[in-house]
Amino acid sequence: MRRSRGRAEQPRRTRPDATVVHRAVRVTLAACAGFYTFRYGLHRPVSATYALFAAVALGALARVEGAARARARTILWTLPVAWGLVCLGTVLAVRDWAAALGMVGVGFAVSYGTVGGPRLMGLATGLQLLYILPCFPPYSPDTLPQRLLGVTAGLLLLAAAELLLWPEPAPPDYRSRLSRAAAALADLADLAADACAGRAAAAGAVTEAADRCRTHLDALRFSRVPLMERPASAGAVDRALTHCAVALRYTGPQVHRVLLLARARPHPAAARLTAATARALRAAAAGVLRTGPVPETGQVDRELTVFDTGRAADWSADGVAHGADSSEPEGREPEGLVHRARPVLGTAALDAAEGARFAVRAARVSRHAALPPDETPADQRPGPFWYAYDPAPLLWWRRFRANLTPHSVAFQNALRTALALGAARLIAGTLDLSHGFWVLLATLTLMRTSAADTRMTLRPALIGTTVGAATTAALLLGVGERPLVYALALPPMMLIAFSAGPAFGPAWGQGLFTVVVALVFTQLAPAGWRLAEARLVNVAAGATIGILAGLCAWPRGGGQDLRRRAAGMLDDSAEALRETVVVVTGSGPAADALHRARRSALLTEAMYAQYRSERHDPAEDGPNWQAALLTGQHTVRGAELLLARVPPGTAATHPDDAKALLRHADDVTAAFRRQATALRAREPAGTAHPALTRARAALTAELDRAADPRGDRRIPLHAVDVAVWLTGLLDDLQQIHDDRPPPPG
Repeated sequence: MRRSRGRAEQPRRTRPDATVVHRAVRVTLAACAGFYTFRYGLHRPVSATYALFAAVALGALARVEGAARARARTILWTLPVAWGLVCLGTVLAVRDWAAALGMVGVGFAVSYGTVGGPRLMGLATGLQLLYILPCFPPYSPDTLPQRLLGVTAGLLLLAAAELLLWPEPAPPDYRSRLSRAAAALADLADLAADACAGRAAAAGAVTEAADRCRTHLDALRFSRVPLMERPASAGAVDRALTHCAVALRYTGPQVHRVLLLARARPHPAAARLTAATARALRAAAAGVLRTGPVPETGQVDRELTVFDTGRAADWSADGVAHGADSSEPEGREPEGLVHRARPVLGTAALDAAEGARFAVRAARVSRHAALPPDETPADQRPGPFWYAYDPAPLLWWRRFRANLTPHSVAFQNALRTALALGAARLIAGTLDLSHGFWVLLATLTLMRTSAADTRMTLRPALIGTTVGAATTAALLLGVGERPLVYALALPPMMLIAFSAGPAFGPAWGQGLFTVVVALVFTQLAPAGWRLAEARLVNVAAGATIGILAGLCAWPRGGGQDLRRRAAGMLDDSAEALRETVVVVTGSGPAADALHRARRSALLTEAMYAQYRSERHDPAEDGPNWQAALLTGQHTVRGAELLLARVPPGTAATHPDDAKALLRHADDVTAAFRRQATALRAREPAGTAHPALTRARAALTAELDRAADPRGDRRIPLHAVDVAVWLTGLLDDLQQIHDDRPPPPG
């Protein structure tokens, strides 16, 4: 059964995309122009070799994305790095052990550098090749100027081809996705404001707006965004864009809750605040684009202050929450929902407005606009926008330092790659393999982040290389030493290889590339059919080394680490939510739990991105990892808002109130830890655990008590805020193992 499912899910062979063909044409023309100019025009075979492989390294093996100007600019920026790698490889080629140690160092440095962001990740394979090529014999430091000349020419030709040949337009970037999501959420907030004011929406308008909002919010997930367009670097701008997405995903459920509760009982004050929320979201939608005005938070700040002051005064003055009476509108919602509608509606409207304000502030940071001084209390720092106040070099240093741990995906990948490439270089040199750099190239291009994925690439790679080697042997035997034939055959074969490989898979890519390299080396020196044999042996050796490296270093890849990391994030989130309740009830001081939860959520998001890059059986994907991530993010964001809004001790004015909230926090904390334990134990997906049901029932009873006109004593208003937050976290938690929508209210 599993075998048939795996076959069914393999991608079909399709015609290469026009973009892939255009890129193949650019690489082919740049590589061949440099190769032929130096080989036949200037009679410099060394420069010819380096010109061709430099263009191939950055044009075919690397992933340089973006508009034409951005791609050309990235290629030019890599020139100094390319010079340094070629110089280092040339010098260290004097001894096999020196070259192998250099390969370990370069392999780790280049791979670990990908922690800086997706653009560095895309360049990694190409940069590795620029060291691999010169680190093999012959040891010829006198040819270094020719090597540097060839690399420079190859990269300049490739940059020119990017600008002149089918220049690609800028793809939809993350800012555009954020803008569309914020605008769709603003439309939904307008409908929520109308509902709060008692105005009915047109038939189907709410459903249509909610679906559109859900679609655009879902498009913000990194799994839906091309790798090069993800705002994942260490800089303040990318961090702000990520925070803006988190704020929008947090605001979406709050706006939906406002819509739901407004059906039970309108709320004019919430209508004004929700309308201000919609305006703030539209300002964020325009401001996050570089062409729009920088958004301001003044209006939503004022509405938040007015609303919060008014609801606190009403709560203190009235015997029931916001003057709710004991009558129930006919044909509306159940009695419990009516009772708790107004206090919960007010909290939901407040949370939605806070989320919109956070999104506006994140949009301002992404535009390098000034922010007021950090108003986070000293015992709760760093605040959510701590990075906006630090210089860029410090942010990058912190990113690199934070990932220097065996628990970091970037560290694991860098160490695995470095050890595999170092071993491959040492083995190729010790065994004196002909064209030994093919061993390293095979290790680099075929090794994956898990042993299983590497093993899956081995079979098609060996099949493709075998067929390509047989074709090459037949070609060399049939044509013999006729360089003109090989020179004429190289451009079309290179074009086919770089077009068909990405479309049809590794078997086609390895097979066609085997023919390409044979056509190149037969023009540099006489070669017989054994060149094909050497290619096959080297690819097999490189792939085997990659598999062994995957077996010895974190063989399960990102899946197992993601499970462990997500469970740890839930544990850290549990500590953060309980500490938050302790602080707002005045039961104790803040420690460092929120900071740990924030860092844990960031590490889990990085590991999830790693997991999404791996190939795995969808039947074994396990729980809803995106829901787990959102649970951690919502815990952190909600805790930040509560600590900023609720002064310590004001959520409980009576010891019994504090005990009740702490008891609820303990229930939710237990549910979080139960879910973390379930993840570690690989429990099957299913309905929510009874602990979730008990915790939600207790919180619902607390909200009913808050608004019950027959109660002897009402809980403090901020206790309602805490209870609503905890209820929302239970809803998030349930989605990890249950795809059903959370219960209303």
